Amino acid sequence: MKERKRKLRKWIAQEKTRYCDSTLKDLSADILANLEKHPAFEEAATLLLYHSLKDEVQTHSFIEKWSKKKTIILPVVIGEELELRLYTGPQDLAIGAYGIAEPTGKVFTDYKAIDLAVIPGMAFDKDGHRLGRGKGYYDKLLPYIPAVKIGICFPFQLIEEVPAEPFDICMNTIITK
Repeated sequence: MKERKRKLRKWIAQEKTRYCDSTLKDLSADILANLEKHPAFEEAATLLLYHSLKDEVQTHSFIEKWSKKKTIILPVVIGEELELRLYTGPQDLAIGAYGIAEPTGKVFTDYKAIDLAVIPGMAFDKDGHRLGRGKGYYDKLLPYIPAVKIGICFPFQLIEEVPAEPFDICMNTIITK
């Protein structure tokens, strides 16, 4: 299983290099527009999002846009775990683990108040299985969050079957272009 996951991560990483930054930016805009139309997004007041890496669906301007209308929570890497913090604006971001801009504000622990969790991944399948980057950060966090979980990804990241293990948390929905 570990070898299958490793090979799939490698293949997806290679696929990502086939796309220029502007194409990934355009795809990201389409994906996020589709997310905005989803009923779970429309109804949500508090969102768990993520501040994207260069090769993920790009969320920076999306976070800024929606932080004026909704409460935005972002993860922060603390050792082997993700801690959630309230997003208060770009001025309160600091570069953390893996070069990710992370909020420096108040720790957020009211997991039941999160209405929607938008989750990145290396790959997803139609059954909601998700392949992460291999550190298990979201697999440790998501069992505590009862909210609807939506995975967002580029079209080439939606594959026939993601190798899944019992501890892997499934998404309720996958949104792509």
